[in-house]
Amino acid sequence: IRVRPLTCTETQRGDQQVVHSLGNGTIHVSAARHDATFGFSAVFDAGASQEAVFEGSGMRQLVELAIDGFSCTVFAFGQTGSGKTYTLMGPLAQSETRPAAPGLLGLMQRSFSCLLEQSRSRGSDLVLSASYLEIYNEQVRDLLSPGPPCALPLRWSKTRGFYVENQLSVDFESLEAIADLLLQAGSQRRRTSAHALNKHSSRSHALLTIHIRSRAVSMHPAPDTTCHSKQGTLCFVDLAGSERVKETGSNGELSVEANNINRSLLALGHCISLLAKPRGKRTHIPYRDSKLTRLLARSLGGSGVTLMVACISPSSRCLLETLSTLHYASRARRVTTRP
Repeated sequence: IRVRPLTCTETQRGDQQVVHSLGNGTIHVSAARHDATFGFSAVFDAGASQEAVFEGSGMRQLVELAIDGFSCTVFAFGQTGSGKTYTLMGPLAQSETRPAAPGLLGLMQRSFSCLLEQSRSRGSDLVLSASYLEIYNEQVRDLLSPGPPCALPLRWSKTRGFYVENQLSVDFESLEAIADLLLQAGSQRRRTSAHALNKHSSRSHALLTIHIRSRAVSMHPAPDTTCHSKQGTLCFVDLAGSERVKETGSNGELSVEANNINRSLLALGHCISLLAKPRGKRTHIPYRDSKLTRLLARSLGGSGVTLMVACISPSSRCLLETLSTLHYASRARRVTTRP
């Protein structure tokens, strides 16, 4: 769980801080008629640095597992304006000409550094490529393909599961190349809009997947030389924020977007609730209910390793959404996969 600081607007308005970290992964919500305590793997309060979140969330282990051939996913979840994009990518104002201060970089950039650092220290030959998609109004669009984003078909096969047809994959060798790719596609092509709760509200779910192929060559007494190949993935999912249309003042196209966002998050929540039940009591998991749950099917209930960072606001005005996120995350914590 990550708790963002109160904003200037919230402080000036006189909002109370209703969320408090008690240490040891415990968080307490105290407000009129609401008094609840939750336990998680880790809780980062408003003073936690980006580096503390990277090291304390287990993100470094996730990168190492991806190099070892596992399918790894991290997703940021929470109300609109709760700090999801900042946690994953850092400040929104950064660009190629105006990079962010190193201390403010998010989980993505830190993971890329860790990935390249690990590949050098292990002496393995890593081949890295990336694909970047967004789900906007229930359409899957490629953020890396040139020209205006167009809808791509989502298919299913027995061997691959759900996959996106004709998506572009770009090879990269340096940290700068993937960081530039991320900034160009993420900040310039992804759909965002302003509303009452967030000036830069993400209007789509974004999925950046790093494909890692490693070849470790081991030399045996001549002439035998063996080459072991592993393929892993590291997927970053920046979910659009859940929002109450009444609070955001959305109408017209913004309202349609909000309804599509909320519908897909509801489908995701439903899958998580069913996956949280003991294996013997599980019924059919409805992954086909939305494009988002189809693309996350393997991460949620398959053979992958998944980290969820739930972002919340400490403001009394956001109390209901904060409680909703905490209950959602509590259910997600009970889901077990078999990596």
